[in-house]
Amino acid sequence: DDGKRKEFAAFATEANVGYITRTNNEHAKAGNLNHAMKLTDGELIAIFDCDHITTKVFLQYTVGAFIKDKRLALIQTPHHFYSPDPIQRNLYLGRDIPTENELFYGPIQRGNDNWNATFFCGSCAVIRRSALDEVGGFAVETVTEDAHTALRLQRRGWNTAFLDKILAGGLATERLVLHLQQRNRWARGMVQIFRLDNPLLGRGLTLAQRLCYLSATSYFFFAVPILIFLFTPIMYLLFGINIVHGSVSLLLAYAIPHLFLSIFANSRLYGKYRYSFWGQIYDLVLSFHLVLPTVVTLFNPHAGSFNVTDKGETVDKAYFDALSVRPHLISAGILVFAICFGIFKLFTPSYFDSQLAPTILNIVWTLFNLVLLTAAICVARETANKRKTVRLYLETPVNVYLKSGICCRTMMRDLSMTGCRVDKFDNGEVKLKTDPISHLEICTDHEHFCVKVEQIGSPDEDFIRMKFVDMDIDSRREFVRLLFARVDTWERPDYKPDRPIRSFFTILGCIRDSLRGSRRKDDIHVAVVDYDE
Repeated sequence: DDGKRKEFAAFATEANVGYITRTNNEHAKAGNLNHAMKLTDGELIAIFDCDHITTKVFLQYTVGAFIKDKRLALIQTPHHFYSPDPIQRNLYLGRDIPTENELFYGPIQRGNDNWNATFFCGSCAVIRRSALDEVGGFAVETVTEDAHTALRLQRRGWNTAFLDKILAGGLATERLVLHLQQRNRWARGMVQIFRLDNPLLGRGLTLAQRLCYLSATSYFFFAVPILIFLFTPIMYLLFGINIVHGSVSLLLAYAIPHLFLSIFANSRLYGKYRYSFWGQIYDLVLSFHLVLPTVVTLFNPHAGSFNVTDKGETVDKAYFDALSVRPHLISAGILVFAICFGIFKLFTPSYFDSQLAPTILNIVWTLFNLVLLTAAICVARETANKRKTVRLYLETPVNVYLKSGICCRTMMRDLSMTGCRVDKFDNGEVKLKTDPISHLEICTDHEHFCVKVEQIGSPDEDFIRMKFVDMDIDSRREFVRLLFARVDTWERPDYKPDRPIRSFFTILGCIRDSLRGSRRKDDIHVAVVDYDE
């Protein structure tokens, strides 16, 4: 615990787990892990971010590989987030769209695994201690110690693997500004690796491994071409500058087939993991904030410091985070002005000496960019999130005890660590206003346990909402087992195949809903497999 919190130490004692702290916070997370390695002796080290909760079969699924392959240094499992990130919550909550990490923890990591180039992602992984000792522990030279450590391990001839099975769940960043800070650190760290330990150089890697690591370390340079693509058409509309020299017919003959083929190929190859045009929105949200850090880090790789991403925050009321999208708003204004100016030039061709076809082409291009940029701006419309813990869908029978002692059987439809919702019941004797609910009994595969509850709000037509009161640590442990630790807790959603036209109109629908201020009523973010008693 680099925070050296007395209450955390007290909780660790109560929960009967080890607690380690240190006198300084040198090298942040990597330094903390290296310090802990000196005080422990287990040959296999399982690492989780503090917001991740593992299923009870995590070690059963992962440890066997280390017994079979004595040169296996790392096995990485997917990061799964059971709370929505800012793009999900603010732009398309309730719509069946693949999340941002589906592509990476799907085809990309499976491809890396095929070439023995899986890299450590900082959490949900098991690492061999002897392999770490051989490379001097976790890498401290960059702020992405995870990927850099894996690169060092593979330079020494150690193997890594990716297990495509979700075995833990964690929290996504709640607000856009935190999302940007997290990606900023990732971008700086990857560029640092590119500069300080370039995978194309040095010994120990195969050609395939070099290309896989090159893809990862150079990915965050996307900010530069994204912004070039965004502003290229307005150079012609405002200043008459042709970035691409050639006639419109020649440009269309080469560009249109390429664009259609690219969209079609991407849709067919990984359409279940990333829908068409959504990648551009994700990139546009980040590009303005990453272009400067990546360029600076490229020339000065030691610039910047490690920052921790806050998780578990609440948003008391809806607001628009104008500061986070200020460059987006300015750019949108420029694009709108360029479109209007281009239309004006169409009606005054003799005065501006403009050509019809190039002007129309660049207006359409700018309009397309404006749609995607508007979607990125809508992400900054933060919706209220007053829940301290995420509510998950879980259907299981429960016993409800009233203050008078009457027991009723009903169904629980969702559950969090602080409360739940059950079906409304009425057996002719129950009067909840005069005889309120006092306790709730839940049956798990371990035991039956009872918790004190307090009804919140008045019952609606279908449900009764309750919060838990004075819950002890044993009850909390049972709730963790019930909510997060079951073998079948997390399953990959089976998304519909991508259809590019439908995907584009979905983006337009998200923009419309955001501008109208409408939101889906269902705030249960992730469906969990029904609990089988």
